[in-house]
Amino acid sequence: MPDWLLPLLVPAAAALAAGLLVAAFLLAGRRRDGVHEALAMLAGRLEALAATQERLAATTAERLREQERLIADRLDEAAERTQAQAARIHERLAVIDNARANIEALGAQVGTLERILGNKQARGAFGEVQLRELVEDRLPPGGFAWQHVLSNGTRCDCLIRLPHPPGPIVVDSKFPLEAWNALRAAAEAERPVAARRFAADVRRHVDAIATKYILPGETAEGALMFVPSEAICAALHAEHPALVAEAARRGVWIVSPNTMWAVLTTMRGLMRDLRLKAEAHRIRIEVDRLMEELGRLDRRVAALRGHFAQMQQDVAEIETTTRKIARRGQAIQLVELPEDAPPSPARAAE
Repeated sequence: MPDWLLPLLVPAAAALAAGLLVAAFLLAGRRRDGVHEALAMLAGRLEALAATQERLAATTAERLREQERLIADRLDEAAERTQAQAARIHERLAVIDNARANIEALGAQVGTLERILGNKQARGAFGEVQLRELVEDRLPPGGFAWQHVLSNGTRCDCLIRLPHPPGPIVVDSKFPLEAWNALRAAAEAERPVAARRFAADVRRHVDAIATKYILPGETAEGALMFVPSEAICAALHAEHPALVAEAARRGVWIVSPNTMWAVLTTMRGLMRDLRLKAEAHRIRIEVDRLMEELGRLDRRVAALRGHFAQMQQDVAEIETTTRKIARRGQAIQLVELPEDAPPSPARAAE
């Protein structure tokens, strides 16, 4: 039986009881002789109806309590789920806040990088900082110099001290990015003009490096032009191979960060070999000195051996003289002479 049907049965039962009572009174008017029996029957039915109503009320109350417990349990579960979802939402909001903060910081860094790349001096410092990190990471402290002044009065960004050959190599970290940015921002119709301008700027920079940083007898026969971008270096080799070949013929090698890493690794091996050769030469000198000292020691041991042999001969001669003296003494002791007789000349000679 549905729970909502029980409260409806009580008014229906009351209406039924009222109808029965009216019917009983009507029957009583017609049949006066059966009044008592009708009243008794009505009273019994009313009592049964009251008992049924009490049972229905108890059942309804029990069902209502059970429904209240179920609703309370469901509300508790819903509250727990809501709290868990709220906690997850707070965690996701925290992650979103951190991501937003990182994005804002990245945007600020991008803006700073754009300002750096827009300023020639700052851009040169940026390339020099990147070059400094690479060089200081791969080469020993004595293998390079920053802002070295050459004999022609030119100050270079970095001088890598290599032995002859090939000799010290100059690395330039300034690259003309204005023409590159103009080439990237140019429209399709303007790209040929922008590409020619970019090639002309790179060619002028190559000419400046070859003129100022390649000095016969002082530096190597080539110099390095450091480009602090893999994309620009790849575009140069892919779109302007003639320009790269011309720079190579003039002794200017265009290197990117990855290429510079490989070049510095090779230079590090060359410096290590040179250092090993120097250490081997020093070891050879020390071994030669040790051999000289060993020869000197051998001569002194030979002289000491000669002195020791002479000493042994002197000791042997001393022992011979001592034995002779002992025999003479024993012979003298065995001679019996008269007390008043003078010694003969032969005995005295002996």
